[in-house]
Amino acid sequence: MNILETICANKRLEVEHQQQATPLAVLQRQIDEQKHAKISFNASLQQSDTGIIAEFKRQSPSKGLIHPDADAIEIVSGYEAADAAAISVLTDEKFFGGSFDDFQAARRVISKIPLLRKDFIVDEYQIYQSKAMGADVILLIAACLTQEEVARFAILAHELDLEVLLEIHNADELAYIRSTIDVVGINNRDLKTFTTGIRHTIELANQLPDGFVKISESGLSNPQTVLQLRQAGFQGFLMGETFMKTDNPPETLRQFIAKLSEL
Repeated sequence: MNILETICANKRLEVEHQQQATPLAVLQRQIDEQKHAKISFNASLQQSDTGIIAEFKRQSPSKGLIHPDADAIEIVSGYEAADAAAISVLTDEKFFGGSFDDFQAARRVISKIPLLRKDFIVDEYQIYQSKAMGADVILLIAACLTQEEVARFAILAHELDLEVLLEIHNADELAYIRSTIDVVGINNRDLKTFTTGIRHTIELANQLPDGFVKISESGLSNPQTVLQLRQAGFQGFLMGETFMKTDNPPETLRQFIAKLSEL
């Protein structure tokens, strides 16, 4: 079993426990009381000068602890001030050190740019959960789901006024793309070995249907690489470790954007 299969198997068990603790009817009441008006992820990427989706995460399976004591409010508000196009917050606890508390803290202070709930969605319940938390966009990972599940989950997300980022990592997963997908992400990381590289990403991007906003995910650390991807048609760049491994992630983002603007 590779790491992604391990994560998804654990996630299904987590969701069972979450459903017992907080029934769907409770989430639906929270959604009815939700006052946050969605900010479009798709539009924000198209309008942004940077396209950088700055991620808040404490650890990862490939790198271990990155910034375990990070303050979510301080960092995400700094990301917004530093001109990120959007913010991603990990909510997986076991493998990424995230939490619902981190996401809800971010939701309290982020008001101008979209907030992505980054997790491994394997059940409709998590989509209601995402809406109740105040997400603007959810991630669906093709490698975790069937084509039918992606189709069904995307329809539900739209019914709840959420946008959908579909992550793919090989040509076989192009078949998952459909009109209900708002943004397509190509993961630079091999989900079986967790090694990264962009050559495959650019080749795969050339096979995408026309008209989709596309983003590059994982392993990005060099402004020149972002420029190369931008020239290949990418409008978004999901980056976390590059910023989070430093003492001051928002300042590192600000310096990265400054270097990018000089190219």
